[in-house]
Amino acid sequence: MPNFCAAPNCTRKSTQSDLAFFRFPRDPERCRIWVENCRRADLEAKTADQLNKHYRLCAKHFDPAMVCKTSPYRTVLKDTAIPTIFDLTSHLKNPHTRHRKRIKELTEEDLKKIKERRLASSIEQLNCKKDAAAEDSTSTNDDEPQLSTEERAFREYLRSLFEVLVMLGKQSIPFMAEKTFEVERMSNNFQALLDYRMNAGDEALKKRFEATAVNTEYCSATQQSQLLDICENTVREEILMEVRESRFFSLVTGDLVEFAGEKHLPLFLRFVNQQNTLREEFVDFLLFDGDETALVERLEAQLTDRWGLSMEDCRGQAHKATGTTTTKMKAVAVLLMEKYPLALHMSCSHMALNIHLANNLPFPNVQVVMETLRRIGAFFRTPLTQDELETAISAHYQKNEEKGSVLKQACGPGWTEQHNVFDVLLDMLPPLLLCMDNIRENADGKFAEATTADAYSIAETLADFEVIVTVVILKNVLIFTRAFGRNLQGETLDVFFAANSLTAVLHSLNEVNDNIDVYHEFWYEEAVNVANVMEIPVTIPRLFLRKQRAADVGEIQAEAYFKEYVTVPVIHGVMQEVEDMFSESNLKALKCLSLVPAVMGQMKFNTTEENYADVYRNDLPSPDTLAAELHCWRIKWKHRGKEVRLPTTIHETLQLPDVKFFPNVNSFLKVLSTLPVLKLEENKSETASERLQAYLDRTSTKLWNKSLAMLNINTHVKHDLDVMVDKYCRLYPEDDPDPEAEEEVMK
Repeated sequence: MPNFCAAPNCTRKSTQSDLAFFRFPRDPERCRIWVENCRRADLEAKTADQLNKHYRLCAKHFDPAMVCKTSPYRTVLKDTAIPTIFDLTSHLKNPHTRHRKRIKELTEEDLKKIKERRLASSIEQLNCKKDAAAEDSTSTNDDEPQLSTEERAFREYLRSLFEVLVMLGKQSIPFMAEKTFEVERMSNNFQALLDYRMNAGDEALKKRFEATAVNTEYCSATQQSQLLDICENTVREEILMEVRESRFFSLVTGDLVEFAGEKHLPLFLRFVNQQNTLREEFVDFLLFDGDETALVERLEAQLTDRWGLSMEDCRGQAHKATGTTTTKMKAVAVLLMEKYPLALHMSCSHMALNIHLANNLPFPNVQVVMETLRRIGAFFRTPLTQDELETAISAHYQKNEEKGSVLKQACGPGWTEQHNVFDVLLDMLPPLLLCMDNIRENADGKFAEATTADAYSIAETLADFEVIVTVVILKNVLIFTRAFGRNLQGETLDVFFAANSLTAVLHSLNEVNDNIDVYHEFWYEEAVNVANVMEIPVTIPRLFLRKQRAADVGEIQAEAYFKEYVTVPVIHGVMQEVEDMFSESNLKALKCLSLVPAVMGQMKFNTTEENYADVYRNDLPSPDTLAAELHCWRIKWKHRGKEVRLPTTIHETLQLPDVKFFPNVNSFLKVLSTLPVLKLEENKSETASERLQAYLDRTSTKLWNKSLAMLNINTHVKHDLDVMVDKYCRLYPEDDPDPEAEEEVMK
């Protein structure tokens, strides 16, 4: 249950702030002074015990010198602390408003007593500050003199262990090394680095292990697991502290990752930090087990119970799912929106809209194409295979060198993730098949067996006429959403105009649907022409023919089959996905981007954000003054000086020094920034999802470790070794085990 501040005109509560809240003191005299300073007449009749049990004051009402942070997790008041900082006048601006915490009117005698008491309190607090400064100059840590020699040595030993673990994570060194031979002894990188540090003169480790046998593990598997958990949780807590400070966030999930035979869902949080910078950080792997309801419950428990966040503050969600996972994640998104309507389900800025739409189509033939695209992208990551592809393009387009040159440029790194991927893929099909055939033959023996096996598998898929038809249909249907999707990944102005162009996109798709016979005839002819070039026969899928014969149904023509089972389902599926992804609520949110001055300028400052702002009314500090504030905001930019440039993005706008004078606009922009569809601005380094993929790519699957992945992805986050040591000492008090008795080796 949240704590509410008892001070007048203070609306802070513990669920919305990381501020400490303090009980009223049990001592009657001190409690009486607290009540007098609060000026709460309704509290004067209550006893000190009642006040101590039911009332709190937040840390904002105390001089900072009176508040002591004894550890990262505990904040206390000094014994002599008296609350002296109160807002006793803001209620006068609206005298008709009823106030539950009514302020007592003071007599002249009351004022005289309070002045005398505050003078005495000020002198006392000044003396406390001097004493604290003197203590700081003689000792950097008040707790250190209380530690015994053994305790101090143990903490230094733990610090060395954590330092090694953090280094393993930052450098992407796996915990266990892959054994070259079965008899190889030194297989634990952690153990090897501890040896190295001792040889380099680490006294804390040398004292701890000087009597340990050479072939003995320094830390048991249990202790290693404990150390890793604390490293992971400490780094995560640094991120979560920033999320709690910002309050609003969006949830983004990635492709499944498998650890120890169990599938996990990567979780990312997107938020605007205290410097008004948009951040997206990786926070955990969630076990992907059970049905959609179980997954939603597990996700809520993780965010709220374990991390102290509120799903009521979630303003968006995006799920980068592939294959069969897409259906389950769509159901998760629907369940979350039913419970939390403001957690808008949107496409993610990391993924091209056309890729997202195709991934979400639950048709086997489409999923085969998407899986083949992912395999092709991975296959051509090496220079050797990429060179072979370019050679095949040159051979196929030798009579059209200009197109061959264009294709070589188009098939660079990441081409399978672009908006125009299906256009490029269709032109690439003949040279792709030629390339795969050449690699399969491996005439000069330069490709490994695994590579030739992959080439054979991909070639068999590409040589299927159903796959060719599906690629042609996807290319021709998704051409209507290509420009729309590209704008969604553009600047703020592009996103705003994309939101306003959705009607035109849906109109085009409906026009295709209404004239499906005509469109399908052209598309089918295109597919047949491509198949003829690739020397692939026009056939109906064997499985369908077998079922048809078993049912004793007359034969169906190929063109009619592909219209009924490919073209119509794809056009209907894309239309439904677009309508679901860009619902009325989503469009309202995106149209509020007209708050950005450059968008206002394009609209000749004739914008009406207040018409769409109702959905976020409760997120604003003063919603009743929003209309007047928006008017002032427009006037400010409309009548700016000629030399003043209009900010073009949300990030630029939030960095303006005077945006703080428009509190509703400031809050509004922060909420909009968290929407997953908007790209991460001013981000010169890799995104968290890219860092995760880099860790997975360069680490052997057998050596993936959740805790080390957390450290590696978040190397930019503060790794506080002292906090790790404190947490370990608190959670696992040392019983000084005999190191030689530790025989268990971490698997």
